[in-house]
Amino acid sequence: MASYDTIELVVRDGVARLTLNRPDAANGINLPLARDLLDATLAIAADPGARVVLLTGAGKMFCGGGDLKGFAGRDDLPHHLREILAPLHAAITNLVRGDAPVVAAVQGSAAGAGMGLVGASDLVVAGESAKFVMAYTSVGLAPDGSSSWFLPRMVGLRRALELTLTNRVLTATEALDWGLVTKVVPDDDLADAGGALAAQLAAGAAPALARAKRLLHTSLEETLETHLAREADAISTASGTPQGIEGVAAFVEKRPPSFNPD
Repeated sequence: MASYDTIELVVRDGVARLTLNRPDAANGINLPLARDLLDATLAIAADPGARVVLLTGAGKMFCGGGDLKGFAGRDDLPHHLREILAPLHAAITNLVRGDAPVVAAVQGSAAGAGMGLVGASDLVVAGESAKFVMAYTSVGLAPDGSSSWFLPRMVGLRRALELTLTNRVLTATEALDWGLVTKVVPDDDLADAGGALAAQLAAGAAPALARAKRLLHTSLEETLETHLAREADAISTASGTPQGIEGVAAFVEKRPPSFNPD
């Protein structure tokens, strides 16, 4: 694996642990981080041993969004933002469209583009003190990082408008109730809970998980008939994989399946 200045990427036991690593800047997204994130997602996609992505942030905060201190005073800010968003948005696309399920473990605050990374994750574990806020309009900006695409789909249009226009801060409990996160745990248990969930998925049938993820992500964009055809193709193809054969056999034989990651 390549080494990075603004993130860390470690692949072990089927889990690609991807950590935003600018803790002194609230893991704010600048151009180097956006580029590192894109390169890391490409490396994950090319690594058959990376069956699950665990997305975390170093330090006290998951991601505070864009690095506003780095934006201030720039005469070329509109162009600079496009420079950042090109790799950032490509990285988010890779996470969402990739085979590996993405688990986010959120501590502290997820703000701005941090909300986009939460939305782009398939499962989200939050520490009980975590906070979620869009924050864009409070500094005169508009949403990016996929946040305005995922929010209406996850919480509904009315709530998405409230979060975006008023910058209401959601507690972890509220985020769970609204469907933005999957699970809330005590802060001290967050690392273990996120790791355990990622390990559980890594031990599963990777081809089936990839097909299921893809089906769910595309379901809102297709007609019923098109989606039913995709379902038929996905399940029939999965049934012929070693994992599919093993899963059915284990069920019939009343034993736990043993999915060989290879």
